[in-house]
Amino acid sequence: MAHILIVDDDVTFCIMLRTFLEKKGFSVKEAYSFGEGKKAILTKDFDVVLIDIRLPDSDGIELLKVAKNRSPHTPVILMTGYGDIRSAVNAIKLGAFEYVTKPVNPDEILWTINSALPIKSASAHHSSPIEFVAGISEAAKKMNEYIGVVSPTNMSVLIMGESGTGKEFVARKIHSLSNRAKKPFVAIDCGALPKDLAASEFFGHIKGSFTGAISDKTGQFAVANGGTLFLDEIGNLSYEVQIQLLRAIQERKIKPVGSNHEVKVDVRIITATNDNLIKEVRNGNFREDLYHRLNEFTLQVPRLCERNTDLVVFIEHFMHLANKELNRSVVKFDEKVLYVFASYSWPGNIRELKNTIRRAVLLTKENTVTLDSLPPELITLGNTKSSISVNYNDDLKETIENIEIENIKRVLDKVKYNKTKAAALLNIDRKTLYNKLKQYNLEG
Repeated sequence: MAHILIVDDDVTFCIMLRTFLEKKGFSVKEAYSFGEGKKAILTKDFDVVLIDIRLPDSDGIELLKVAKNRSPHTPVILMTGYGDIRSAVNAIKLGAFEYVTKPVNPDEILWTINSALPIKSASAHHSSPIEFVAGISEAAKKMNEYIGVVSPTNMSVLIMGESGTGKEFVARKIHSLSNRAKKPFVAIDCGALPKDLAASEFFGHIKGSFTGAISDKTGQFAVANGGTLFLDEIGNLSYEVQIQLLRAIQERKIKPVGSNHEVKVDVRIITATNDNLIKEVRNGNFREDLYHRLNEFTLQVPRLCERNTDLVVFIEHFMHLANKELNRSVVKFDEKVLYVFASYSWPGNIRELKNTIRRAVLLTKENTVTLDSLPPELITLGNTKSSISVNYNDDLKETIENIEIENIKRVLDKVKYNKTKAAALLNIDRKTLYNKLKQYNLEG
């Protein structure tokens, strides 16, 4: 049983949250002030600590420091009703696992706690902790809301999104919030699955059933029994395997290759793709009946360029992780680097941003990342001779927004306010451009 500490001066909120978490099988202790929270942290070990950022006798950030000093591997989740981006960034820099805003959605807080729990046990075995920032943009909040709604059901979920947007993590979150959370989560990369071995991988085989079958093999359906089977890049499966997969899903039975006996299985199917499956169905490359079986609920994972507010948090988070991993002490990014980050479309999404920051931190000799540490394909953006003047200050969010505003203005002026051309040059779709124009009050 996991032990959780809640530190919040709102007694009613504490009672409601404690009741909810206890029903989910957690042991919960409450503290209503900095002093009570500090005493609890220093006298008992907790698996997860929840701290309100506004406490009557001190700042929640200070209690975060106490908790991390007492037990560096204990995940700390900060809660606030103010949605202060700067506080979120500071909290992540200081080691907070996540930052959630009030009013707290019960499913969201449960998801965040379940995400945090593996960290302590993983750290004890010197493994890498789960690295994730849920995001604070409207697009991220909407996605997280959908995850909270569909997770407790047994519906098949199709996760759509570009490469690098974090589709597998979304699948793992759905599993962790479901009634199958204590059962296996098994992931298969269909794009890397040889056509002639796909059936064996899914359903298993018996010894001697084909050349190379030197022993019995348990298929991944059986391994995932009772839990969740995640099929990544589902669009890459051959038509023949699609037929076998459809039968297994419909009948909840599998037959290992070479066997005459069927085996009952109970798995929840979550799939992911960056292909347009509807188009593939129309072209005859993907079975329509299988598509409808897999698509009981669709989740769209947004691109990084559609989550500009999240860019702020990701930059700080990945810098912190890279410092820790590479034994560096980078504290900030040069203004020109921030201009590049805000101007770039990030076709590789979050994965590309993480790798870029990791590389930059590794190559940075001082405490500030400069253009010299960026990969060649990004440097040309930063070396622009544009006369853009940005109000650079310690507020990273404000700086990023100022850079983005100036860049959009520059491109619009260049194309004489042709929004179609502007979107193309900015490498975003028209809808995203219109949203940004509205957000920054640039409509005219």
